[in-house]
Amino acid sequence: MESHKLELIFDDNLPPILNDFLGYMFTVKGKSINTVAGYKIEIRLFLKYLKKIKNRLKNEIEDIDIYDVDEEFIKSIKLNDIYSFINYVSIKRNNSNYARARKTAAIRSFFNYLETKAKILKENPARELESPKINKRHPIYLTLEQSKALLNSINGRNKERDYAIIVLFLNCGLRLSELVNIDISKIKGDTLTVIGKGNKERTVYLNELVIKAINSYLTVRPKDGVIDKDALFLSERKKRIDKRTVELLVKKYIVNAGLFDDKYTPHKLRHTAATLMYKYGRVDIRTLQHILGHESVSTTQIYTHLDDEILRDAVKSNPLNE
Repeated sequence: MESHKLELIFDDNLPPILNDFLGYMFTVKGKSINTVAGYKIEIRLFLKYLKKIKNRLKNEIEDIDIYDVDEEFIKSIKLNDIYSFINYVSIKRNNSNYARARKTAAIRSFFNYLETKAKILKENPARELESPKINKRHPIYLTLEQSKALLNSINGRNKERDYAIIVLFLNCGLRLSELVNIDISKIKGDTLTVIGKGNKERTVYLNELVIKAINSYLTVRPKDGVIDKDALFLSERKKRIDKRTVELLVKKYIVNAGLFDDKYTPHKLRHTAATLMYKYGRVDIRTLQHILGHESVSTTQIYTHLDDEILRDAVKSNPLNE
């Protein structure tokens, strides 16, 4: 594991009790770096808020040190303290239901660890913590015509690389983290092995368009002075491309294609791949679940939505409409 990734988790400025929890989630539970880094962000803010409120500190929350948070402080936390924090991020930080649900899940995991694994707590204040209700939303995606326009908009000195990136998103439904971590050695013929959520390995099958795009890029991919030699996609500095660079290039081509919509992120291109496969490829929900690497089929079911065109045609087909 690269040292800079581990730094996303462990921090000398965090209380030992939090570092122990993060280590447990990573090494024992096998959570991904990104997931554990998310826990770190949420619990750190939670403890900073509680220290400010309980000690009536005047400092800004970001400036509060929590390295000295100990077992006694943890034992003093009650359910109403947790709800006070949820109210704070909702009102003062304008967190959405999704953001509050992430914080709630992190807090619940933290206190469950303190009760059942670390044996610090006899009473778990988060046991009855309720998660915010999240309304189901249809995924945002590009239409077939918009997807073609996006591919046709790709140009510039990195056009082969960028085209291969967009093609992979639109055809294979990869997550952003999966795409940037692709290794050349993991591509075998028409298959690609990726590490998804929870460090779970899965095989991604590549169609002819994807294979052609990757091979075209490999002919111009830098060979001399490459730092990350097995990384498929390289940055200008000949290192493995990072997530932010991919986010920016997707945004650039969205604008080039005349779509002008901030909602179209790399993750929305993943939604697009899934929707196009479901709508045009007649892929069943279980197959789609495997392709996307979803642990539960309930996550995949958001792609079974009916778009406006289908609904409109259904109404027009009513035999009374004559």
